[in-house]
Amino acid sequence: MNMPNERLKWLMLYAAVALIACGSQTLAANPPDADQKGPVFLKEPTNRIDFSNSTGAEIECKASGNPMPEIIWIRSDGTAVGDVPGLRQISSDGKLVFPPFRAEDYRQEVHAQVYACLARNQFGSIISRDVHVRAVVQQFYESEVNNEYVIRGNAAVLKCSIPSFVADFVQVVSWQDEEGQLYGSLGDQQGTDGKYLVLPSGELHIREVGPEDGYKSYQCRTKHRLTGETRLSATKGRLVITEPVGSVSPQLNGNGNQEHITLTRVPTMGSVTLMCPAQAYPVPFFRWYKFIEGTTRKQAVVLSDRVKQVSGTLIIKDAVVEDSGKYLCVVNNSVGGESVETVLTVTAPLSAKIDPPTQTVDFGRPAVFTCQYTGNPIKTVSWMKDGKAIGHSEPVLRIESVKKEDKGMYQCFVRNDQESAEASAELKLGGRFDPPVIRQAFQEETMEPGPSVFLKCVAGGNPTPEISWELDGKKIANNDRYQVGQYVTVNGDVVSYLNITSVHANDGGLYKCIAKSKVGIAEHSAKLNVYGLPYIRQMEKKAIVAGETLIVTCPVAGYPIDSIVWERDNRALPINRKQKVFPNGTLIIENVERNSDQATYTCVAKNQEGYSARGSLEVQVMVAPQISPFFFGDEPLNRGEVASVTCVVPKGDLPLDIYWTLNSALIVNGELGFTLVRLNKRTSSLNVDSLEAVHRGSYKCIANNSAGYAEYVSTLDVNVPPRWILEPTDKAFAQGSDAKVECKADGFPKPQVTWKKAVGDTPGEYKDLKKSDNIRVEEGTLHVDNIQKTNEGYYLCEAINGIGSGLSAVIMISVQAPPEFTEKLRNQTARRGEPAVLQCEAKGEKPIGILWNMNNMRLDPKNDNRYTIREEILSTGVMSSLSIKRTERSDSALFTCVATNAFGSDDASINMIVQEVPEMPYALKVLDKSGRSVQLSWAQPYDGNSPLDRYIIEFKRSRASWSEIDRVIVPGHTTEAQVQKLSPATTYNIRIVAENAIGTSQSSEAVTIITAEEAPSGKPQNIKVEPVNQTTMRVTWKPPPRTEWNGEILGYYVGYKLSNTNSSYVFETINFITEEGKEHNLELQNLRVYTQYSVVIQAFNKIGAGPLSEEEKQFTAEGTPSQPPSDTACTTLTSQTIRVGWVSPPLESANGVIKTYKVVYAPSDEWYDETKRHYKKTASSDTVLHGLKKYTNYTMQVLATTAGGDGVRSVPIHCQTEPDVPEAPTDVKALVMGNAAILVSWRPPAQPNGIITQYTVYSKAEGAETETKTQKVPHYQMSFEATELEKNKPYEFWVTASTTIGEGQQSKSIVAMPSDQVPAKIASFDDTFTATFKEDAKMPCLAVGAPQPEITWKIKGVEFSANDRMRVLPDGSLLIKSVNRQDAGDYSCHAENSIAKDSITHKLIVLAPPQSPHVTLSATTTDALTVKLKPHEGDTAPLHGYTLHYKPEFGEWETSEVSVDSQKHNIENLLCGSRYQVYATGFNNIGAGEASDILNTRTKGQKPKLPEKPRFIEVSSNSVSLHFKAWKDGGCPMSHFVVESKKRDQIEWNQISNNVKPDNNYVVLDLEPATWYNLRITAHNSAGFTVAEYDFATLTVTGGTIAPLDDGSGHGNVHTRIRLPAWMPEWLDLNFMVPLIATVVVVAVGICVVCVALSRRRADDMRGGQKDVYYDVVYNQTMGPGATLDKRRPDLRDELGYIAPPNRKLPPVPGSNYNTCDRIKRGTVISRGGLRSNHSTWDPRRNPNLYEELKAPPVPMHGNHYGHAHGNAECHYRHPGMEDEICPYATFHLLGFREEMDPTKAMNFQTFPHQNGHAGPVPGHAGTMLPPGHPGHVHSRSGSQSMPRANRYQRKNSQGGQSSIYTPAPEYDDPANCAEEDQYRRYTRVNSQGGSLYSGPGPEYDDPANCAPEEDQYGSQYGGPYGQPYDHYGSRGSMGRRSIGSARNPGNGSPEPPPPPPRNHDMSNSSFNDSKESNEISEAECDRDHGPRGNYGAVKRSPQPKDQRTTEEMRKLIERNETGPKQLQLQQTNGAGFTAYDTMAV
Repeated sequence: MNMPNERLKWLMLYAAVALIACGSQTLAANPPDADQKGPVFLKEPTNRIDFSNSTGAEIECKASGNPMPEIIWIRSDGTAVGDVPGLRQISSDGKLVFPPFRAEDYRQEVHAQVYACLARNQFGSIISRDVHVRAVVQQFYESEVNNEYVIRGNAAVLKCSIPSFVADFVQVVSWQDEEGQLYGSLGDQQGTDGKYLVLPSGELHIREVGPEDGYKSYQCRTKHRLTGETRLSATKGRLVITEPVGSVSPQLNGNGNQEHITLTRVPTMGSVTLMCPAQAYPVPFFRWYKFIEGTTRKQAVVLSDRVKQVSGTLIIKDAVVEDSGKYLCVVNNSVGGESVETVLTVTAPLSAKIDPPTQTVDFGRPAVFTCQYTGNPIKTVSWMKDGKAIGHSEPVLRIESVKKEDKGMYQCFVRNDQESAEASAELKLGGRFDPPVIRQAFQEETMEPGPSVFLKCVAGGNPTPEISWELDGKKIANNDRYQVGQYVTVNGDVVSYLNITSVHANDGGLYKCIAKSKVGIAEHSAKLNVYGLPYIRQMEKKAIVAGETLIVTCPVAGYPIDSIVWERDNRALPINRKQKVFPNGTLIIENVERNSDQATYTCVAKNQEGYSARGSLEVQVMVAPQISPFFFGDEPLNRGEVASVTCVVPKGDLPLDIYWTLNSALIVNGELGFTLVRLNKRTSSLNVDSLEAVHRGSYKCIANNSAGYAEYVSTLDVNVPPRWILEPTDKAFAQGSDAKVECKADGFPKPQVTWKKAVGDTPGEYKDLKKSDNIRVEEGTLHVDNIQKTNEGYYLCEAINGIGSGLSAVIMISVQAPPEFTEKLRNQTARRGEPAVLQCEAKGEKPIGILWNMNNMRLDPKNDNRYTIREEILSTGVMSSLSIKRTERSDSALFTCVATNAFGSDDASINMIVQEVPEMPYALKVLDKSGRSVQLSWAQPYDGNSPLDRYIIEFKRSRASWSEIDRVIVPGHTTEAQVQKLSPATTYNIRIVAENAIGTSQSSEAVTIITAEEAPSGKPQNIKVEPVNQTTMRVTWKPPPRTEWNGEILGYYVGYKLSNTNSSYVFETINFITEEGKEHNLELQNLRVYTQYSVVIQAFNKIGAGPLSEEEKQFTAEGTPSQPPSDTACTTLTSQTIRVGWVSPPLESANGVIKTYKVVYAPSDEWYDETKRHYKKTASSDTVLHGLKKYTNYTMQVLATTAGGDGVRSVPIHCQTEPDVPEAPTDVKALVMGNAAILVSWRPPAQPNGIITQYTVYSKAEGAETETKTQKVPHYQMSFEATELEKNKPYEFWVTASTTIGEGQQSKSIVAMPSDQVPAKIASFDDTFTATFKEDAKMPCLAVGAPQPEITWKIKGVEFSANDRMRVLPDGSLLIKSVNRQDAGDYSCHAENSIAKDSITHKLIVLAPPQSPHVTLSATTTDALTVKLKPHEGDTAPLHGYTLHYKPEFGEWETSEVSVDSQKHNIENLLCGSRYQVYATGFNNIGAGEASDILNTRTKGQKPKLPEKPRFIEVSSNSVSLHFKAWKDGGCPMSHFVVESKKRDQIEWNQISNNVKPDNNYVVLDLEPATWYNLRITAHNSAGFTVAEYDFATLTVTGGTIAPLDDGSGHGNVHTRIRLPAWMPEWLDLNFMVPLIATVVVVAVGICVVCVALSRRRADDMRGGQKDVYYDVVYNQTMGPGATLDKRRPDLRDELGYIAPPNRKLPPVPGSNYNTCDRIKRGTVISRGGLRSNHSTWDPRRNPNLYEELKAPPVPMHGNHYGHAHGNAECHYRHPGMEDEICPYATFHLLGFREEMDPTKAMNFQTFPHQNGHAGPVPGHAGTMLPPGHPGHVHSRSGSQSMPRANRYQRKNSQGGQSSIYTPAPEYDDPANCAEEDQYRRYTRVNSQGGSLYSGPGPEYDDPANCAPEEDQYGSQYGGPYGQPYDHYGSRGSMGRRSIGSARNPGNGSPEPPPPPPRNHDMSNSSFNDSKESNEISEAECDRDHGPRGNYGAVKRSPQPKDQRTTEEMRKLIERNETGPKQLQLQQTNGAGFTAYDTMAV
């Protein structure tokens, strides 16, 4: 392939991707704003919110928009509303909340306020309608009824007066008199004819008052609409009736004679009362009139159902807006008259809508919003933009030219005094436009004349602006010196420049650049100063309109300029107030007038030298026209009259143009009756001789001149009486059609068109049309929908506008009706055998003819004399009757009568039903039955044409008669029913009867059924639950009552659970005990200690379980507390008492009720001795220990006790008792030392009770009254020499000891007498000394005597002789250095002189660590040992416990602590059948002692036992079944089997599987028929392994057996050896030579290829290392004899093994990995994790140095580096955390393999150990490395080998499969990084019927010790022989994907979809550091492995990312043959081709 082209392709692809990515980002960044919109109210608050202070209120305001609008509440003045604590708050969702409040908290500014809700987002703001909030504080109020004075015979109106402060909220609901008689409102009464009427406005109207009405009093009942409270008026009112004296003219109540006008408002569809409160005598007449709108004409109010008059009161129900207007009530009687005017306003709710609601307008285009509103009345219309008023009050808002600032939200508000409404619309700008902006511009500059000047302006905007230049306000054009140019930049900015060639002083001035586009203008100006004399450019004449302001700047050049002045008539300005002059030369004249300001002005510029320049400006003032007002008059003119008006223009320059328009149309002289006369230059006259309707409108006079124009408008109204546009005429309509009659008239004012209908059949009197669903009037047109005969008649159309008498027209509307039957279809029934009459009545235009049909056939009475027809003429039509004499079943038919007249026909049908009793039900069946019910079905019988009312099911027990039956009634519409309340297992007879309205049918045939058994209905009885122990309870019970078994009870379910929890019951099943009366029982075990359980029991039979019994609750027995008391503390009280306190243990750990606490205590130095401990029980949480030793350190523990026993002890605590006075010294001696001295010695007190501070020796001469002498002796001195005694005088001595507390008791006294004779005596006492092992000991022997006694020592009765450890000190003491155990015993000291001798005996006790204890084996099991422990007899110090040490033969030592009381100890969880060493040591408070002898033992169990061949092997023609259950496990459970096979004449074994599970049968497939095979089985358990070899012959194809194999003679041998001539040597056997030659060829070709690769490689990056893979090299390797396969041969594809389905994740099955290095050494060669060679049989004939390690170049090869003898295996341990990798003996799970026991199961596989049974693994090896000189056989294996994961996506179309060819490839020698991607990358498709030629996986798994987690569970772990795939069939190869982080490009043109990621795939784990982690091997685990330590990566790779290549680069390199790995060359130089391995599908 062409490299540059390929690179170009990739670059283009990347560019395309980048463009797409950028495009998508752009789109994302600038989304179309179509979905963005301004705010719109979703929920707008109502106009009024009234609420009570006790309820509060929430006002909701919601708006939508994008982005979501913000809601702000504002007051009517626009200020924002904030929270007022407790009174007003704004919730997070935008609600305005008024909480309930107390009356005293009322605040006017909060609770009586006008609010509005404002919604805003970036596109604008909108404001809601006004919200009038009114809080009503509950106040007491009373309504009153006052007396009403009325003249007899008049109507009275009683008012209910309500206080004004609640009038808005309180309304009258009813009236009552003192008798409680209620008078309801208008709506409650039938009519208005009664005497009493409650008016809509709440008054009580009483008609025609008589004297009797004066005796009643009345109260009104009111209701508060906010609180709902109702109350009666506080006062009762009554009528005061006055008798008239003479006649009285009508008087209006209380109004005197002023003008009577009242205003009334009422909502639409409400009822309104117009009062006419006048009284008179005689009783007056009342008439009501309504004024025609806009006129003074009135017409009488037409009364109807809706408009009623009661006495003088007019009541209008369901008021409509049209009822609004001015009404007049005229009251007359014979004496006089009076009138009352009432203005009625019928309000309709306001609503508004803006059209269009949103519009997008381009810049500069017009925009129009129309506000369409409804409601009444409407007072104002106003517009707002973005919440601000814009001062427009017309319904149409027009923006002539839209600018940028016009976009936003527009609102139209309509308001009246009561309410408001709003509508909003959004104006969006079309397209994008930005007003011009000056981005860069020139600055002010001062320069000398001469050089050129370059001025630059840069402007931007959308659309692109145009730039122009001005100098002092005058536009600059191009000329020879001024050049203007411009261009547009890439980003759309316009750059404009002005070039001035060789600038002059005259070029100075103010330069301006102006950027202008249709959306705006921007400008910039700056001065250019050029040195030179003053110069003023010429100024053009300036024309200005009077009244405007003149602004002019003097165009001065030259620099510097000292002053600029303006002059007029040589006078310097200013000369009046209107003129202003500025130093820069600007002149301003305000409000210019012609007379004063039109002149020539001169500008004078001077410099400092006095040079000046002058320029003149002529100013001309023009006057614009002005028109004088004109009018047509106040009142409208009438038609035909003359109109004239004059337009005068008093001011304005001539010439003037004057013209007229009418309604914006130009008026032409002489047209439409207009006459225009120009009276003079300033006056024009308009005349109309005869006014018509066309002359009505708006007249405009327009005058213009050169200075401007003026206009004036006046309106002319012409009254025109109505005239027909469309006069109605008589109409005829077909009945049922929609009728429409038009009636149109015009005139001024616009006439009102009304329709009325004549009363009766003749025209004359008319009444208003009733408003109904089908009659309506729209714009004068009368619509009658679905017109009927009732609508026929005379109609009047009337048009009135108050001008003239109006128009009217009477028409006749006739309705032409065809015949019609009012009833189209009806049913008629008759009983069979009885007569019947059928009648038909047709309405319509007569004559009408009627015919009868029966079932659509003409019925002729002549043919059947049972039928008779009669006809009768009626006023509306015809009646026809059909009589039937006696009915039969056949008369059940459809009878039709057909009526016909001139306008059409109609028909009606009568469904005749002849009824009779039903037939009997049939087909009674049992659908379902249970114990207590049976489900029946039956067929519905003929119902006799009368619906079946019901079925009656009758049933009885089989033995009963039908007279004793039960019944079930079933509705007649069903044919299924359930009979319930049966007894289980009972026989019943059942039958059924049908019943209709006519009668009952016969009974059906009976059916017999037996009910089913049912679950028990009774509960077990006498349930008792009793605790057995802490974890067990016994439950006993008896069966339910026999009647409730409902069958035979099979057993019981006993359920139990923790009480007081929601958990479900755990049930156990108990079988039923058949013995009568026997109690059932069950023990519930493994329960929690002292826990309450609930137990339920239910009985069950074969149908199911019965009801649960009642819950029985019981506690398990109490246990011991599992936690000690806490916070234990002790306090010393006295020298013999200590207080101990504690806190009881947590309740949950008590495991029972704590009854007592035990305090265990003992002196600390005796604590180890259990026998010396004391116990005290107490129930409280503290106690005082009494009777303790004084001044002694005590150790204490506290434990809690329950009924279950003692709990855990607390941690020991320590306290010391207080000191006390000591006891007396134990013994005293007084020894004569001479004639005046006595030595007193003593032993310390037994209980010193403190620290002895001193001893006091008391002496006293006996018998004398002398005082006692005392002598204090220090505490360490145990003797005292009393001197100066008298000779031969007896002295008495005694001694006391003292502590800090005081002096103790005195010792016994002893008497001695000084003497000359001093016998030998020993002052020391017999004593026991305790010495610690290895420390020094000293035993005293203090002697006296004269002569000096001789001191000798005996040790254990033997004379002492000094040695280097023992010597006698000068004071007689014996010193023993470094005491040992043997020094213990009796030591006696002898003192002797000539007078006497004395001796004492000391006992020495040596405290030493324990001596070795006795350990004996007590019992063994397969996984435990029991040992007995006994202390050594010679131990002196108390033993505290033992430490037991044990280890397996090949393992580490483990220990366990054993208490001193334990006689036996169990060592558990040991390996089965393994040797163990055990020893023990004791320990005491001195330390750990000596170890016991090692006890060698073993757990029970042996290696697997061989089975007999016939039981194990079962042969067929092409497979063999292995029954592994035939193996005996030797007492240790089997772990797995390794299965190997070979043909008998082959040397090498093929491994079929290395992880066959023991409980299954196993089938070895794909054997050749009639062939001898060897089978080798290795069975493994934890005790070791056993190897068995079997030979067998497969059967022939027909199932026969074959003869035994001969010894090579060729008879009967399928694989016959090739016979050679005698002269050829034996070794030239072709079976030997072919592989040898093939190997040589392979090596030669390999060397050549590698050389070529190396030569090409040198120019490449050497860091690529072994990551790179070659296809050319791998592809062309020979594979040994018989294995050289052409991968392109299609027939080879049929030789395939099993292939996993594509995209199937194969689940891993963990293999076993329990063997240690030690076990490997003793021959149990089982791989733990990464061990390769797993065969226990070792062939000494094979070269032990079979595998050679490959080193990374340039390290030289070590030929014998990995040689291993038998039993010396390399130890490879897993990398931590890599538990899921696939390594040798790791289990695979492959789908599709067959197992004999369960064909649905897939087989678990393990990957293989290395072949050939060698123990040496080759971690870094990618192919079979044969040693030099090894025979070149390349062994082919057949067997079930697990497939490499790399090919798990290959596909094939057959389930069969033969062999797979694996070829190694030289990649990934360090398996610490198993490729995490190869398992996804290679897919192979094979469409042939065979299997697939496997491309083996890349050798990424050469050393499986560290496989990547999860990723490569299914990858190849075969080590050497299973290697790199052939890429010929894979869609891609392994392209350096091992490199860390290598590019994962699933592309590469592969047709397959990418596979799913592995489970738990973590990309962060996808690569591992090869160089470090892979070599971490635990030294402790391999410390006994004398072989070489595992050297993991034979060829290392750099882990740096720079080493990586993408898959694309790899592919290119491969195709160029440039990346050959060194490893391959090394493989080839070591000889041997690549081994082909066949895989059998299993």
